Amino acid sequence: MAGLREQKKQETKAAIMDAAITLFGERGYENTSIAALARAAGVGKGTIYSYFSSKSDILLAFSEEELACLHLELQQKIPVNALLEEKLLLIFMYEFRYITKNKEFGRTLMREMIFPKALAREKSQEIEEQFIQLFVLIFKEAQEKGQLRQDIELTMTCGHFYALYLMALSAWYSGRLLSEEDVRNALQVMFSQALVGLKPKSEIEKS
Repeated sequence: MAGLREQKKQETKAAIMDAAITLFGERGYENTSIAALARAAGVGKGTIYSYFSSKSDILLAFSEEELACLHLELQQKIPVNALLEEKLLLIFMYEFRYITKNKEFGRTLMREMIFPKALAREKSQEIEEQFIQLFVLIFKEAQEKGQLRQDIELTMTCGHFYALYLMALSAWYSGRLLSEEDVRNALQVMFSQALVGLKPKSEIEKS
């Protein structure tokens, strides 16, 4: 019985999140009410609030889901011996596909994560910190393998590469990059150029 209750809870939560993807994408985040979400999900307003404290909380749930998927992607699909640039491309392209499954919803999700409202700021920062730590581990591993200099500040380095990703994502939304392949090619060029300055001198001489 407990298993059935938990399954029902997960199904209800999924229905609410599916409704959010549709309505945030069609109407925009600001123009979507909790009442409209409840109608689209086939539940009452009170049910929405039993799962999420606000609309911002719903968006943060997507960010948590994305983070969990990134961890899974890293563990299951990225070769252990892959080079740093290859790992970064695989992870950021996975995030790109996740964000752009629904173009307008993805735009809303990114805006709310980058510029969170006061009520959601603490939770947003917590998710951001987990995301940063995921990349810190990747860069630290590259340091240990001699692929990166030992004197670089890893958190700032993560921020630098995420900024490059946001630049490519913005270019896709504005139409300067037209396809997933264009985004990947742009990221590959930017990452390759950025990594040159982070490699030990011995690694630069090899290449």
